[in-house]
Amino acid sequence: MGDEARGLSEDVVDVLVVGAGFGGMYALHKLRGLGFSVRVLERGHGVGGTWYWNRYPGARCDIESLEYSYSFSAELQQDWGWTQRYPTQPEMRAYAEHVADRFDLRPHITFGVAVTTAAYDEDDGCWRVGTDAGDLITARFLVLATGVLSAASVPQFPGQERFRGRIVHTGSWPEDTEVDGLRVGVVGTGSSGIQVVPHLAERAGHLSVFQRTANYSISAANQPLAPEYVRDVKARYPELREQARRSFTGSTVPINRQSALAVDQEERDRRFEERWALGGFAFLGSFDDVTRDPEANRLAARFVEDKIRAAVDDPTTAELLVPTGHPIGSRRICVDTGYHATFNLPHVRLVDVRRAPITGLTEAGLRTADGEEHPLHLLVLATGFDAMTGSFVRIDVRGRGGVTLREKWADGARTYLGLQTAGFPNLFTLTGPGSPAVLCNMFLALEQHVDWVADLLVEMRERGARTVEPTVDAEQDWSEQVARAAERTLYPQADSWYVGANVPGKPRVFLPYAGGVGKYRRICEQVVVDGYRTFVFDADLTVV
Repeated sequence: MGDEARGLSEDVVDVLVVGAGFGGMYALHKLRGLGFSVRVLERGHGVGGTWYWNRYPGARCDIESLEYSYSFSAELQQDWGWTQRYPTQPEMRAYAEHVADRFDLRPHITFGVAVTTAAYDEDDGCWRVGTDAGDLITARFLVLATGVLSAASVPQFPGQERFRGRIVHTGSWPEDTEVDGLRVGVVGTGSSGIQVVPHLAERAGHLSVFQRTANYSISAANQPLAPEYVRDVKARYPELREQARRSFTGSTVPINRQSALAVDQEERDRRFEERWALGGFAFLGSFDDVTRDPEANRLAARFVEDKIRAAVDDPTTAELLVPTGHPIGSRRICVDTGYHATFNLPHVRLVDVRRAPITGLTEAGLRTADGEEHPLHLLVLATGFDAMTGSFVRIDVRGRGGVTLREKWADGARTYLGLQTAGFPNLFTLTGPGSPAVLCNMFLALEQHVDWVADLLVEMRERGARTVEPTVDAEQDWSEQVARAAERTLYPQADSWYVGANVPGKPRVFLPYAGGVGKYRRICEQVVVDGYRTFVFDADLTVV
C-alpha cells in the first residue's frame, strides 16, 4: 500500500473482527482474554447480527433456545432465563444485548460502520482495512464474522421504480413498517416467508403470497418452557453440551438409527407421528436414512404432504402447497406455527408464480404472466440471502498479488475447513463455506471456530510466526472432501441456497460440509495433533 494511504489517520490492532453478531462477540471476548488487542466493526447500531436485522413479524429461531445459546460461560448458562422453546427475535436480541453488557464488550465495538475494503500488505504482513466512514485500520489478523446468512438477495423487478407502494426485505425489516388494513404481498416461501405470513395475515386487509417453490415445513410445537424442564437441562448442561458437540447435527435430539425401510408401515407411521408431535428439525431424525436414501426420504415426505393436505381446506390450494421436485430436507426444512392453516382465511390468497411468473411491478401493484394485476400497498421480499459467500465477497478483500476473494471463488468457494483460504494470510472466515455451520446449531459452530482460531493465534505467538495460511494441497483436498460428503446425501438434488441456486450467476457448488458436526470437530482437532502440517507459517507463496 502506498505512502499516501499510510499517511491517513489509522488505528492499529492485533485483531480486527468484522461483525458484532454472536460469532463476532465471542471472538472479541475470547481473544481479549488471551491478551490480543481487538476491535470490532459493525454496520448495524446494535449487537446480535442476524437477530438485530431480522425484525420481521414472526421472526423466531428454529433451534431450541436451551441449545441455541452460548456454552462458553457456565454462569451465563445458569443465569439467563429463556421463556419459550423456540425464542422470538426480540428475545434473541435481548440475549445478545445482555451478553454485550455482561462481558463489557461495547467499548471495543464501533457501530454504524461498514467495512468496504481489506487489502493484505505483503511487505508488512498485515491487513489494511477501509470503511464507508473513511477509517483505515491496520490489523495483523482479520476475522470476518459477517454472518453466512446476512447478504440479502434482493430481486429487481421490471417497472419497480413506478411502484407507489413500499418494498421491504425481511432481512432488514424497518421498524416503522405499516401493515394494518393494507393490501400486502409476500414474495418467497422459504423460512422467513413461512414465518412472516401468519403474522401478516393477522393484520393485513388482504394478503397475497406469491409462491414459486413450495417448501416442506414442520410444525414447531412451540410452547413456554416448563420450570422443571429448564432446571433439569441446566443441571446437566456439561454432559448435554458435550453430547451436542460430538453429535451429527450439534443437537441433543437423538437420531433413530433404524432404517425407514426396515420396519412395517404401522411402526414407520408411529415414528413419524411421534417426531411430528415433537416438532421442528427432530422430524428428519425419525430414521437414520431419511436424508440419504431416496425411498426412505419419499416415505417421510409423503407423511408431511398428508399433514399439509389435512391442514388446508381448499384441495386446489393444498396441492399447490405440497412440495414437488426436491427431497424433503434437501432444501432447508422450515419450522412454522400455523403457516398452512393461514390459507384457510378468506383474505389470504396463494398465487402460483411457477405457472404464471412475475413479470414486473406497476404503479398499483404486481403483475403476473397471465395478465393479472395484484393491487398492493406493501411488497415484502422474503427472498433470502446470498448464503455462505455473499457477506464475504461483498467486501473488496484482496490477498497476495492483489487477487480478490471474489476472483478466487469465481468458480466456487474454496477454503480449508471453512476457516481460511490459500493466498489470504491471517484471514479467517467464521462458519465459512466448507464448514457445517448452516446444517447444525450455529452457536456450537461459532464457538468451535473461534476457539480453534484462538488456539492457532496462540500457537503463532509461541512460534514467533508472523503469518499463517493453508497449503494449496490442503485446500484442494478439503474441497474434495466437502463434495464427497454432499454426494452421500440427497442435498445436491435440490436447487437450493446450499448450492447457490437462488442467486443468478452463482456457481453451483454445494457449500456446507455435510459430514456432521462431530466428524468435523475431530478433523479440526487432528490438525492440531499433527502440528498444523496442513498450514504454512511465514510463507512467501504465490497462490493462483
